[in-house]
Amino acid sequence: HVFLYKFYIEACDDGADAVLAIDRVSNEMTLTGKKDVPPSANTRPICGIMGTIRLVAGMYLIVITKKRNVGSLLGQAVWKAVDFDIISYKKTTLHLTEIQMQDNRTFLSMINSVLTTDGFYFCTSYDLTHTLQRLANVSPEFQEMSLLERADPRFVWNGSLLREIQSQPEVSDRMSKHLIVMKPCRINGKIFEWILISRRSCFRAGVRYYVRGIDSEGHAANFVETEQIVLYNGGRASFVQTRGSMPFFWSQRPNLKYKPKPLISKNTNHMDGFQRHFDSQVLIYGKQTILNLVNQKGSEKPLEQAFAKMVNGMENGLIKYVAFDFHKECSRMRWDRLNILVDSVAETQDEYSYFLVDTEGKVVSQQKGTFRSNCMDCLDRTNVIQSMLARRSIQSQLQRMGVLHVGQRIEEQADFERIYKNAWADNANACAKQYAGTGALKTDFTRTGKRTQMGLLMDGWNSAVRYYKNNFSDGFRQDSIDLFLGNYTVDETEGATPLRTQKDWKFLTLPVIMVVAFSMCIICLLTAGDTWTESLAYVLFWGAAAAITAAVIVFNGRDFVDAPKLVQKEKMD
Repeated sequence: HVFLYKFYIEACDDGADAVLAIDRVSNEMTLTGKKDVPPSANTRPICGIMGTIRLVAGMYLIVITKKRNVGSLLGQAVWKAVDFDIISYKKTTLHLTEIQMQDNRTFLSMINSVLTTDGFYFCTSYDLTHTLQRLANVSPEFQEMSLLERADPRFVWNGSLLREIQSQPEVSDRMSKHLIVMKPCRINGKIFEWILISRRSCFRAGVRYYVRGIDSEGHAANFVETEQIVLYNGGRASFVQTRGSMPFFWSQRPNLKYKPKPLISKNTNHMDGFQRHFDSQVLIYGKQTILNLVNQKGSEKPLEQAFAKMVNGMENGLIKYVAFDFHKECSRMRWDRLNILVDSVAETQDEYSYFLVDTEGKVVSQQKGTFRSNCMDCLDRTNVIQSMLARRSIQSQLQRMGVLHVGQRIEEQADFERIYKNAWADNANACAKQYAGTGALKTDFTRTGKRTQMGLLMDGWNSAVRYYKNNFSDGFRQDSIDLFLGNYTVDETEGATPLRTQKDWKFLTLPVIMVVAFSMCIICLLTAGDTWTESLAYVLFWGAAAAITAAVIVFNGRDFVDAPKLVQKEKMD
């Protein structure tokens, strides 16, 4: 209910009388009853509260206006938030200058950019931020906590937005970000529920080239926890894997080149952050097997060598390192060679096992460790390997749960295989769109089990789109994420914002010179001069001018890319 001086947010559950009143002037929040809602208030339905954020014009309330049911998990409805609204506390922006209004519009477009990126999920009666195994091993005190209090902060993407509302946790929605797939499946006439949940961490979140490696707390870029769940006849099984950027200090800033050279920091103690990262991973997941899929030659080779050296330097028996040159092994379409890696870690996977609860509610087995997979982006190559390890796990789970007969192979179940492959390909696309800006590469193999010519063409198209976005729009996307997560906060009292940065003269002058020179070169090619030598001279002159200008632009590439403005340079590096 929107009133002149207050917002009134009413709970619509049966028998509920609670109303959250938000003062639009003082920003104070109190709980009241339905009787206090003014009859003249403008009323409309919402599906939940994302939180509040302060921009140049003041406070804004972000609400979910549309949701879609994606299924149920252990009897609890799971929702995908599909539409939002950002409502200003202030009734007008006349108190702002023209520059302030422009900045405020830019900040609003940043928030909308994050909200419209597919992948916000929530559940009001079940904790989506924890795995089945973690929830089965919690204390009674943990179970008595509210869902917001006990949620894993790594996967609560609107945690910063909820700070103002945290004193009233019963009215807020925790938003996990990434992908949830829930599918009823049938094998041998037996119906079971197959669920894939990928939880993307909001710590060190960002876009492909501006967020790499780890931060000082050991949080890895593009860290995703993926849980595969099977529910059948009262029993439930779970297999968890993780992915994340190579956990030391390195960067790969865009500079107009197709593949910028990755740089390992020379002035940082890598082992501190490295140790923090794996201490937390072992504490949360148990034993670790690292599957490093980067190239073992070229620009990626130093990263692989540094990773291996640091693991060996830790001398931790709980952490195992496996290097597999994905591109070399699978060159010339030899995708069957991926089984070399899967077979090499089969014994370790059997040792780690998975979480399994029988039909009587008894815990039969626990997962004792996880595979932590990575490539450069932790997207395409990583997803292929994770889908293969998950298939091997579900083969064992379905046999123990009585769905598969002895000797049956999951690959032979055509209907389930189609669901399984498409879900993992969708998982790859969702993660890739959030990090790299396009759908994933190599999804034709994930969907069909083989590489196709059409798949190669689509990979080429996605690579071209990634190049454009990584160089010319990712600065805005990175700023949007930092603003949404509270890494950057707007101060109304400050006159100017970092958005007001001035571009160097080269940014405007050199592209114009290059375009003019290239255009003149084309014109000279199409129009004949008095002699062929004269025409050739003009073509060579303007062609050389265009080429030299292009070379200068590429040499100063970092001055021409769309760089973030809201965070300090050292934080991005």
